[in-house]
Amino acid sequence: MIVTTKQLFETAYGKYAIGAYNINNLEQCMGLFRGNLDSKAPFIIQISKGARSYTHKLMLEGMIRSAEQVFPDAIFAVHLDHGDEQTCYDCINSGFYSSVMIDASHENFETNIAITKRVVDAAHAKGIVVESELGQLGGVEEHVKVDESNAKLTNPDQAKEFVERTGVDSLACAIGTSHGAFKFSGSQGLHFDVLEEIQKRLPGFPLVMHGSSSVPQEEVERINKAGGSLKGAKGVNEDEFARAAILGVTKVNIDTDGRLVWTRVHREHFLEHPENFDLRPVGKIFMTEYAKFIAHKNVKLGSAGQLDAVRALVGK
Repeated sequence: MIVTTKQLFETAYGKYAIGAYNINNLEQCMGLFRGNLDSKAPFIIQISKGARSYTHKLMLEGMIRSAEQVFPDAIFAVHLDHGDEQTCYDCINSGFYSSVMIDASHENFETNIAITKRVVDAAHAKGIVVESELGQLGGVEEHVKVDESNAKLTNPDQAKEFVERTGVDSLACAIGTSHGAFKFSGSQGLHFDVLEEIQKRLPGFPLVMHGSSSVPQEEVERINKAGGSLKGAKGVNEDEFARAAILGVTKVNIDTDGRLVWTRVHREHFLEHPENFDLRPVGKIFMTEYAKFIAHKNVKLGSAGQLDAVRALVGK
């Protein structure tokens, strides 16, 4: 059952966060649905610009529509991740997406407001929800690349003005996370003080954490042991998700961790079975491992076990 992110946020605010997971192929799609149903959690499927062009945007949409039939008990939103203005309009007009993100955070404050407002007006006219970003996360994720020296934490006063002037439905805040596998060094962590100030100015308003993969060290070590080279990779402490949820974070984006699971499974399998040239045996292993990973994340986010309550609130 496809719902809007707004509906999910209304059920979660102040209690838990919804996992927003990026997918690119069939194996991720199957593992994602299985993991969320195994943990009885609502979720958000995120499709990036890169995923839309990896094969063809209609391929992903077709897989998700099929998964909805295969897993009729699932409740989820379909969300465009880090869209530019034209991609947002394409998704709004497609009739498939229930939520889009316009990312004009690289622009100055006034330009960001103007672009976001145009997308909000177009989306709301069709009942589609909009997320935007204020401040800039460092790191690299597909076409999003921000040098650490240019990363900027979200200004709480600007956040309030931004929401009021754009009418956006949720706000991605820069609170110290970053895209990619190399998020932190030393003892760096999340800026909960900034998050608290934003919540004070926007009580009850859904906030979003991007770049929130935890980069599990066990995955990194196994990848490196199987021939990889990810020295120094470090991510967000997943035990901090619950604290962020209390402060208004209702959506947590997780992409890199899923890629690490894919890399670990495939590197280990082909190292141990160099004779194999069939994609299906390793694909089956990945789907199972990815489902376990998703279920684990949902426990940390607090969304595990919430599916029946969400179903009652969204009217099914």
